[in-house]
Amino acid sequence: MLEAKELKKSFGAIQAVRGISFRVERGEILGFMGPNGAGKSTTMRMITGFLPPTSGTAEICGCDILRDPVGAKKMIGYLPENAPVYADMTVSGFLGFVARIRGFRGATARERVEAVIRKCYLEKVRGQSVDTLSKGYKQRVCFAQAVIHDPPVLIMDEPTDGLDPNQKRVVRAMIREMAAEKAIVISTHILEEVDAVCTRALIIGEGRILANGTPSELKKRSDSGRLDDLFWSLTMGKNEMAKAS
Repeated sequence: MLEAKELKKSFGAIQAVRGISFRVERGEILGFMGPNGAGKSTTMRMITGFLPPTSGTAEICGCDILRDPVGAKKMIGYLPENAPVYADMTVSGFLGFVARIRGFRGATARERVEAVIRKCYLEKVRGQSVDTLSKGYKQRVCFAQAVIHDPPVLIMDEPTDGLDPNQKRVVRAMIREMAAEKAIVISTHILEEVDAVCTRALIIGEGRILANGTPSELKKRSDSGRLDDLFWSLTMGKNEMAKAS
């Protein structure tokens, strides 16, 4: 359903992404892992059409993001890091606005808003303005706008960063509930996120893929059987590892 093909991105002399390729099929939750500055967000922005690649491309349900950007974006639900919302709108008003942007009108738009409010557990705050919400509820509103059109591909950048344990539990439950019918990519540097929800994980560093496998397969590559130890050994250079040891 989603395929990244040799994506590269340079900013002047800086090579942020250096030829990343992967596939995600329906029913998979892919954890896209790496330290800060590894190229995670840049890759997500290229896949979703927010940033043009220097070379390479991505296909979303058969639509090339460069040749058919509108068709590809219709297939994507995107939750960027620190997703913007209109703080003075109510929850239901904001979601109605998003539904109209997505092309829904009248009863269909109202049905979409009602469905996503239930799906994201927003019933209690539907009449509140977004600026009065806790961070956890704001994140659910951002999640709701990403799935209001029921996209087959869902891409999320750090979806639980900064949330408390209870808020993380709710967001992860929403992700798992939607997983059967969608291809989902979660960009994260939080390793517990991978164990909690992901069926497969990529580890990237300096813009390259360093490992690809299920969480259990990746753990077996570490002598300790711990994902954080594998992450450390792959993403820290030998000089940095020697300094830290």
